[in-house]
Amino acid sequence: MPVLALGELANWLNATPLGVEFQLSGFLAAKSRNSKTLVLHVQTIDFLEGKENGPILQEEGR
Repeated sequence: MPVLALGELANWLNATPLGVEFQLSGFLAAKSRNSKTLVLHVQTIDFLEGKENGPILQEEGR
């Protein structure tokens, strides 16, 4: 399923290493007015493996 994240949420997803488990929540909406394809618009990210992945963005100065 396509996922759309903006701003700080996009930065978190971009900095997350492969293999890290997380849970996304948000809402589903059509890709466009006439499309039947759904896109998940991310509103929250919950990392499932603890907080050891949190410093990634801080180390990069974001």
